[in-house]
Amino acid sequence: MDIPEKNKPTRNLALELVRVTEAGALGAGRFMGRGNKEEADAAAVDAMRLILKTVDMDGVIVIGEGEKDEAPMLYNGERVGNGGYPDVDVAVDPVDGTRPLAYGQLNAIATVAVAPRGTMFDPGPFVYMHKIAVGPAAKGKIDINASVVDNLNAVAKARGKQISDVTAVVLDRPRHKKLIEEIRSAGARLRQIPDGDVAAALMTCLPDTGIDILIGIGGTPEGVLAACALQAMGGEIQGRLYARDSQELALGQQAGYDFDKVLTMPDLVASEDVFFVATGITDGELLKGVKYFSNTARTESIVIRGLTGTVRWITATHRWDKLNKISAIQY
Repeated sequence: MDIPEKNKPTRNLALELVRVTEAGALGAGRFMGRGNKEEADAAAVDAMRLILKTVDMDGVIVIGEGEKDEAPMLYNGERVGNGGYPDVDVAVDPVDGTRPLAYGQLNAIATVAVAPRGTMFDPGPFVYMHKIAVGPAAKGKIDINASVVDNLNAVAKARGKQISDVTAVVLDRPRHKKLIEEIRSAGARLRQIPDGDVAAALMTCLPDTGIDILIGIGGTPEGVLAACALQAMGGEIQGRLYARDSQELALGQQAGYDFDKVLTMPDLVASEDVFFVATGITDGELLKGVKYFSNTARTESIVIRGLTGTVRWITATHRWDKLNKISAIQY
């Protein structure tokens, strides 16, 4: 069956979308350390929505933000782009790491992913999932239903390491008390992070970061965003929806969601023709944060295209005297 020309993403949309995440980072970066998550998120949303309208695509937001943090929203079902081709699903998180941003901590990023229409997993109202993610060396070696020690041993073997040299990254949450104990008992190294598991998932694909595996319960939207990046970078993520209580479990089952099903890469994003972009807001191991100077600001972004596997790092300088003359918002 021939696919209509409008549905064929052939150009590198990521090179256009980087303007979106740069705008979000510039908008939110001013609020670093000011203690107000909602105000910072609103600034990123306003800036990203403005630029999204200009991108040549007909996009529908499948993975939006806001429900979980009660923040302003780029909401699920919102149409973005200028209505041109291609038809795409959009996943967006204006600030992955609202808390680190609000309190001047590491690893807050602005991020967007795009895939052909109908290929992104729609989690509906279910905002949490079990996750396990690895880089290319351990792809095909992990199993979310296996024990923690089995997965750590599998990663160690795939990467030619002793288990004592494997570094696992886990969100620092009370729900992970048992998981953390199991990682320590296995003899692996452990990095606990306050937020920002999209960046952590990507770091499993970048050897210089020293991160071998992401594991634990985190946001479903972040899982889909990470899947888009890992699809392009040759890594792997598996997920399984997580119900916070019996009422949420019953609601999901009535809606046809299977909380026992392992969500593999094709379930989370069923296309290699994906685009992923992230721009640093605060400094982190993945990306440098926004730096402000007298009349300029500097951003750093990662720009990924699935079809080619190309990963670009873009450092941009933004001039306020020019930008604020033409922008509908003041950065």
